[in-house]
Amino acid sequence: MSDRSPKRPSTPREPIEPGDRPQIVITGASRGIGAAVAEELARRDFEVVGLSRTGDVPTGRGIAVDITDEAALASAIADIASVGPIIGLVNNAGLHTTGPTAELTVPAYEAVMRVNATAVMVASREIYPHLKANGRGIIINLGSFFDKIGAAQQLAYCASKAAIGAMTRVLAVEWARDNISVLNVAPGYIKTDLTPMWSDEEALSWLKKRVPMRRGGEPAEVARLIGALFSEDIPFLTGETIYLDGGHALNH
Repeated sequence: MSDRSPKRPSTPREPIEPGDRPQIVITGASRGIGAAVAEELARRDFEVVGLSRTGDVPTGRGIAVDITDEAALASAIADIASVGPIIGLVNNAGLHTTGPTAELTVPAYEAVMRVNATAVMVASREIYPHLKANGRGIIINLGSFFDKIGAAQQLAYCASKAAIGAMTRVLAVEWARDNISVLNVAPGYIKTDLTPMWSDEEALSWLKKRVPMRRGGEPAEVARLIGALFSEDIPFLTGETIYLDGGHALNH
């Protein structure tokens, strides 16, 4: 009798030997979603290196760096690569501001873009040669469902997250030939200090009406998705934006 049990398809990405200490770099790893991602990846036996202003991380190795400092960010990635092969990057660090667009200054707008978009470009650019040298890699960018909706008084944030989606598509096309996948995970309202609505009863009541699942998401839910993308390692999945918002953006 033939064996009809399902078999996992082979992947064109050759595994790196465990002794080589393959590493995944996470920006903004000191708190919120970044900290949850670090813990989830460590739970899945990945070597985690977290970048943050303080260098404090819940697990793995932490490096203090200002990701808006191009030279410092490049130096940090080079330092990580000197320890062992890098197989992934999670561009998680983010800045969220609100206010009337009529009062938005160029410096305030550019501050959001530097953290949310420019740093994503720099980190991806700097890590690219290391992923290419290893013959494989996954880059996961943290976008937002705000990339496709009109959120009043959040022009800079929405623009930066739309830029992340565009960069994800461009990099996926450019780097596919190098066996590098680039994905955009776009959460909705997640319970972190970046979204100061969780102590506002009126805001929570509005959220229950707008989100089909009647709640905000947990950082651990975002982390589990990212952990699964790294663990499953599906090379043909690239360039996509994966929304994780409880159906919020679909609800009219």
